[in-house]
Amino acid sequence: MGKFVIRKTNTGAKFDLKAGNGEVIATSEVYSSDAACKNGIASVQKNAPIAAVENQTVEGYTTEKNPKFEVYTDKAGEFRFRLKATNGQIIAVSEGYKAMAGCMNGIESVKKNAVDSPIVEAD
Repeated sequence: MGKFVIRKTNTGAKFDLKAGNGEVIATSEVYSSDAACKNGIASVQKNAPIAAVENQTVEGYTTEKNPKFEVYTDKAGEFRFRLKATNGQIIAVSEGYKAMAGCMNGIESVKKNAVDSPIVEAD
């Protein structure tokens, strides 16, 4: 089972969603407070399981409604995804993946792990 890990930063708090193997599968922006960070986690828990996948790496891709995972290619040519909530806000982003299959596996892992993963504070 995965877990949400909240970490303090100089300007607030952010979270990582970690898979059962400890790998970070999604990261948040920096929130101004712990409460806002926990609201972000609640949004991921609510939106990830029902989010469609919009593959922006193919020409003429179909635009999906929010909530959605947007798959795109970064400047380094790696595949990444961002999870957008119903209101269009980005609530989680991935690391770069060398292969599209890895990116799609990351999305599936977020969908699976987001729902019932516990929230813990980083040491």
